[in-house]
Amino acid sequence: MNTPVSEIAQAEPPHDCRQCARLVAFRTQNAEAHADWFNAPVPSFGPEDARLLIVGLAPGLQGANKTGRPFTGDYAGDLLYATLEKFGFTSGTYAKHAGDGLTLRDCMITNAVRCVPPQNKPTTEEMRNCSGFLAARIAQLPRLGVILALGRIAHENTLAALGYRKSAFRFVHAAAHELETGHVLVNSYHCSRYNTNTGRLTTEMFEAVFDVIRRHVS
Repeated sequence: MNTPVSEIAQAEPPHDCRQCARLVAFRTQNAEAHADWFNAPVPSFGPEDARLLIVGLAPGLQGANKTGRPFTGDYAGDLLYATLEKFGFTSGTYAKHAGDGLTLRDCMITNAVRCVPPQNKPTTEEMRNCSGFLAARIAQLPRLGVILALGRIAHENTLAALGYRKSAFRFVHAAAHELETGHVLVNSYHCSRYNTNTGRLTTEMFEAVFDVIRRHVS
């Protein structure tokens, strides 16, 4: 394992972050079409004393990019927040907008890439540019014990942010990898509508992942 190197000391990018020209152009395009949307790097959501960090890939165009809160306003958020509520990680009611009063307990949600990418597909360079924010986010959670990676790309980006080779631990749904950093990296298929519609991920499968998490965060 290599020591993670971050050229970015802060855990959250500035509102006008301009590191990725393609993402800036896409943000600008969306802002012109939808001036009332968030259209900026989406900050992490949750308390700084969280023991669980959930890492997604990137904000959804009409989800987090619109509302300004991770996994808020799209189907993936419906399943994620319902599951978090069932396992005691929320307070309040999720109502698909950032002003619904929902709070997270012992849990934070972030994305490997903080700006919405065209077609929900960030490039390798864009993921590398954002890696420092993820590394800093992880480093600045003093009680963090478990990281849940939603999907293979989030899994690989989390490993890279922690200084591991992406091939160091294979992505396997519901697997729990014990890392030398002291963290447990848990894998799940992404809770996207595509995965649930195709049966790749069921509600029962997703809840089984949280059974694993709760054994580490009790």
